[in-house]
Amino acid sequence: MEVIGRIKKIFDEQSFASGFRKKEIVITTQEQYPQDILIEFTQDKIDLLKPLSIGDEVKISINLRGREWINPEGVAKYFNSIQGWRLEKAGAESHSINQYADLPPVSHDYLDGNDEPDDLPF
Repeated sequence: MEVIGRIKKIFDEQSFASGFRKKEIVITTQEQYPQDILIEFTQDKIDLLKPLSIGDEVKISINLRGREWINPEGVAKYFNSIQGWRLEKAGAESHSINQYADLPPVSHDYLDGNDEPDDLPF
């Protein structure tokens, strides 16, 4: 999934005793009814946020995460989070890799209603 919007807030990085690290940002979507979406980046993905500033327009690839927590009274509570794993600044060129670029072009000369090419040796 992807979310596109403008960065509204960048929070400070949080580090925990377990070694877990996270940093959160809020982006405002640009649609008829704009939404403020909190997205977290964890561990090495935090580095993706270094070149960003408030007001930058971004496209973020996300995963939705959900978990259950049982409170001391034994009641189940459910929490969701949105985790970013790839980020592109708007206006930045997106480079797609064409895995077939080195192959010769395919000839479609035989597509004249006949299912077989004309140059078969038999």
